[in-house]
Amino acid sequence: MKKNMGPTDKIIRSFIAVVIAVLYFTGTISGTLGLILLILGGVFLATSFISFCPLYAPFGISTCKTK
Repeated sequence: MKKNMGPTDKIIRSFIAVVIAVLYFTGTISGTLGLILLILGGVFLATSFISFCPLYAPFGISTCKTK
């Protein structure tokens, strides 16, 4: 897998994942919507760690700066 996420994209995704987790575990969001958002936050966190977003690949999107 070739990296296609830049540092800003990774920071934004990580921040969103943390916010979703805090909202879920404090009970602000719950139920089916809460679980779906929690899973989405997990995906955001995982993709930010590996610097690869599978949805970017088919569209040729890359936020990673090239040298």
